[in-house]
Amino acid sequence: MIDAEMLLSRLEKMGPAISKYSKAKAERVYIENYRKSLKAILMGRSTGKTVSDREQEAYSSGEYLELLLGLKQAVEVEEKHKWSLERLKMDLEVWRSVNANERYQKDRV
Repeated sequence: MIDAEMLLSRLEKMGPAISKYSKAKAERVYIENYRKSLKAILMGRSTGKTVSDREQEAYSSGEYLELLLGLKQAVEVEEKHKWSLERLKMDLEVWRSVNANERYQKDRV
C-alpha cells in the first residue's frame, strides 16, 4: 500500500522521470529524421546508375546500418523511461483510489 511518504517520494521522482523521457524521445525523433538526411547523403555519394541502385547502396551501407542500431537503442531507452513514468502515474492513481475508498467507507459509518 502507498502511504503519504511514499506518495511524496513518487511525486519527487516524476520531475526527473519526465525529463529523462523527454530527452530520450527527442533523441529518437532526431535519429529518425536524420535517417532521411543520411539516406540522401549516401545516395549522393553513390556511383549507382539508377535511383534504385543508389538507394540500395545507401540502405546497405555501414553508416546507415549503424544509424539503425542507434535508432533501436534510442527506442529502447525511450520506452524504458516512458514505462518508468507510467509506473509512477499508476502508483499515484492507486493511491488516489485507495484514499477515495477509505473516505467513502468512513462517511458510511
